[in-house]
Amino acid sequence: MRTEIAPAAEAAAPSNGITSEFDIVIVGAGFSGCYLLHRLRERGFRVCVIEAAAGLGGVWQWNCYPGARVDTHAPLYQYSIPEVWKTWNWSQRYPASSELLAYFEHVDKVLRLSKDVVFNTTVRQAEFDKSTKKWIISTHGGSKYTASFFIPAMGFAAKRSFPNWPGVENFKGDIHHSSFWPREGVPVGGKKVAVVGSGSTGVQLVQEMGKQVGSGNLTLFQRTPNLALPLRQLNLTPEMQDADRPNWPSKFAYRLMCDGGYDFSAHDINTFEHSPEEREKFFEDKWERGGFLFWSGAYKDQITDRKANRAAYDFWASKIRTMIDDPVKRDILAPLEPPHPFGTKRCALFADYYDVLNRDNINVVDIKRNPVEKVVENGLITADGNLHELDVIALATGFDAITGSLKAITVKGLSGQTLNEKWSSGTKTHLGLMTADFPNMFFTYGPQAPTAFANGPACIEMQADWIADVLTYLREAGIATISANPTDEEKYTQLIHDITSQTLWAEADSYYMGANVQGKVREMLNWPGGVPAYLRLLTESANNKYSGFDLGAI
Repeated sequence: MRTEIAPAAEAAAPSNGITSEFDIVIVGAGFSGCYLLHRLRERGFRVCVIEAAAGLGGVWQWNCYPGARVDTHAPLYQYSIPEVWKTWNWSQRYPASSELLAYFEHVDKVLRLSKDVVFNTTVRQAEFDKSTKKWIISTHGGSKYTASFFIPAMGFAAKRSFPNWPGVENFKGDIHHSSFWPREGVPVGGKKVAVVGSGSTGVQLVQEMGKQVGSGNLTLFQRTPNLALPLRQLNLTPEMQDADRPNWPSKFAYRLMCDGGYDFSAHDINTFEHSPEEREKFFEDKWERGGFLFWSGAYKDQITDRKANRAAYDFWASKIRTMIDDPVKRDILAPLEPPHPFGTKRCALFADYYDVLNRDNINVVDIKRNPVEKVVENGLITADGNLHELDVIALATGFDAITGSLKAITVKGLSGQTLNEKWSSGTKTHLGLMTADFPNMFFTYGPQAPTAFANGPACIEMQADWIADVLTYLREAGIATISANPTDEEKYTQLIHDITSQTLWAEADSYYMGANVQGKVREMLNWPGGVPAYLRLLTESANNKYSGFDLGAI
């Protein structure tokens, strides 16, 4: 079983004859890294991107498991770069992973990004050299890069999480983490298949592989039910998109006016301001329109008021329970009592998940009550002593999200302290962009930004544009360094905790709170105040000569 991105057999020096000295080195060629590369090259900076995969796309280079697709609808899940979107059409409202890879090929063709990307290369260490005011970035293959600025842009889902079951090495069948799924696929027809985990990936795997097993069977090993919402997929034609394309610039701009970076926010009304009849009609409308509307486009008190939250859950349960025939499955998948406040874990979007689970050859095991105890050569043994015979195990066990990818690299700051050491008792940044004692290092789509609460491209463009602006400002002013101010960092981190305390977020063992990884500090890892409020903070800092950051202090 593959558990890490293996260090590649990379060249001893960067390819294409490019010098190893740059203005900026970026790690990761997903949405963040590609956008940063484009914007920073426009400003005249010498930029190099280091990427572990063989091509552009970030998470979409790795997510090739059956059923993988994005849960943000087109045209919002893309760059607002005109030369890119004017010449691209989507085939579906929620594109599949293969289409997202094709999108990045289109981006590359238009923007010519790959010439400044070193592929199949993994970073081992990054260290700030006080004497030169440069970052020294070392790879597993022995290459070294120096840069004035360092931007780890690996995204929030790059460090995989694995169950700590004894005996995994004994399993004789196929076992793969969803993010390390073989690109050539895994045959499951007629086989005994397990999907472990019921997050968004687990839902997608079940509804796809459950139809592929044929005469075989599939078992979902579920710890917590997914409070999934209807996808409402729609096929798109070029003609449909051409008719709407003149509106796309305003749609891209509107993303930054909506809490989640989509094209909607919660309504400015509380749940019980509506009568029961009005409330039912309101919920029904969101449900029928699909996507995340029922989650983050409904009542404004849904995530702050316990009774309001319960009303949303009860409506959800009433809908889902009618879809499930077997009473045992029904109580596992959609219990009458909520497993956690509604929406405090990410809701998956389903197409035919519950239809598939209704099939006689699809089983569900509640591993919160009956956990997996060990792996044997022909399957999994649960606490009740039962052997679940298996040929294929798909691990939809998620990620050490938000901070895991950053901590996987040894990053040493001004004092010699590592990022792991600094964050050992809790994450601290200023505006989710920098952390004190690590000068000239920026984050995008990472800790304490809207990140997992937001549409990725909207969050990324907002942060990357700010970074491009501040780097241009520093260059024009002849200032060599910038660092987060420790006092402002403390205030910002406290603000995140204060906002979180007024909500129900902390009551779920979610990756939003770092609670899905054993031993990880339990804390809100994202900015929970919405995209517009976050953008105001960025703008206020920029308008005040980048207040909250120490310029030229080193």
